[in-house]
Amino acid sequence: MGKKFKNKDLAAKLGVSGTLVSLVLNNKADQHGIRKDTQEKVLAMARQMGFFNAPDDNKETTSPVEEKPGVIGMIVPSMSDPFITGITPYLQKAFASIGLGFSIITKDPDDQRYDRLTNAFRKFFSGLVLVGEAADDSTIRTLRSAEYPFILLEKSVKTLRLSTVTTDSSSGARLIAEHIAKLGYKNIIITTDRKSFKADTNTLNEIDNALGQFESINTPAIVDIDIKGTSDDIDFSDLEKLLRPPFRADVIIALHASFVYPLMSFIRKRKLRVPQDVAIISMEEGTGFDLMVSPITCLRKPLPGMAIKVANMIWSEVKNSGKSKFKRQVNLTPELIVRNSCGTL
Repeated sequence: MGKKFKNKDLAAKLGVSGTLVSLVLNNKADQHGIRKDTQEKVLAMARQMGFFNAPDDNKETTSPVEEKPGVIGMIVPSMSDPFITGITPYLQKAFASIGLGFSIITKDPDDQRYDRLTNAFRKFFSGLVLVGEAADDSTIRTLRSAEYPFILLEKSVKTLRLSTVTTDSSSGARLIAEHIAKLGYKNIIITTDRKSFKADTNTLNEIDNALGQFESINTPAIVDIDIKGTSDDIDFSDLEKLLRPPFRADVIIALHASFVYPLMSFIRKRKLRVPQDVAIISMEEGTGFDLMVSPITCLRKPLPGMAIKVANMIWSEVKNSGKSKFKRQVNLTPELIVRNSCGTL
């Protein structure tokens, strides 16, 4: 038999009232106006103390008793994404702290086989985290109809009320715009991958709006480039035109980390200097950015904070068997990491 706990034990640990603990553990906290961060502290401590996996035959204990969830699966579009490799250690730590296993699945390009797998996931995973484009309409529809516990990471769906954890791209755009204005740059190029151009529309608008707040900055030029094959195969002609007069770009903003590597290769071949001839800023952090000849200024996602939010939210979905009425949309502000590639005053 496991050790039995009472609400007052948890309340004493946290320095709160037993009534507050009872309301949180019985899903009545929202009705009584208890703050979300307080709820999360109570739930986190409850997990650590075994409230949700210890057998309970003590009539005085009012904490809900549930089986410990087993393994959480995370479905990703690609394992080569720096965001996936970056956040994975933090997710492993966050899930382990609440007694959950963790596994990563790459979305099968064979959609029919993947659709069959979706219906079988319940046999292997207590809940799912869908990352980015892995959260397609078909998968979301299948999981919702089956009342399968899941949340979205770095993907939001405006037409549906779902639990999501995302980086606040609008805040990131403002950080970059303010930094560019301080450096005195006027002519900006925003670059993106042609295949992701449609999906990037919202981010492009956010950057454009953020830059538009500064009268000193001219209307940015947007260039979509077909990134495929080696850097020698990529056609940079549209970009190259904007590096010369009359436009003569001061800085290039890359929407994706994957674009920075071929861009730097192109700039070296044209014997241009970074940041003396053109500055570079990335909206994402990439592997080895700090080791480049001109270390890349970029936005860094708040990976530890995102991992904790993901663990708490998917655990809540699992606890409610996918029927939770309360859905949270969490946006976390990134950090601007300033390195040599953006130049100085």
